[in-house]
Amino acid sequence: MSSQKPNDSLYAVADFCLIPMGLPTPSVGPQIAECQRILEKSGLEYRLHGYGTNVEGPWDKVMETDVRIGTRTDRVIAGGGNDKKKQRVEEILANKD
Repeated sequence: MSSQKPNDSLYAVADFCLIPMGLPTPSVGPQIAECQRILEKSGLEYRLHGYGTNVEGPWDKVMETDVRIGTRTDRVIAGGGNDKKKQRVEEILANKD
């Protein structure tokens, strides 16, 4: 009999984004950059995209993330909006405040 838990062999892919609740502005660029720093240390595979981050790895490890869905209600996001958001976070990461 195997001592392996059922989820040990499962591989998961999750996608999440941040919701700007309780912040002085609806922009979450600095908070997204901090999440990217944490993911870098997690050992999970991850990929930032225009409206969130994909996270991949063992089921139990991926499921430790808190997945939410959000939208911008303060303005209309015109063409290229997702690329602009990604570029903003990459600029914050490059500055390494």
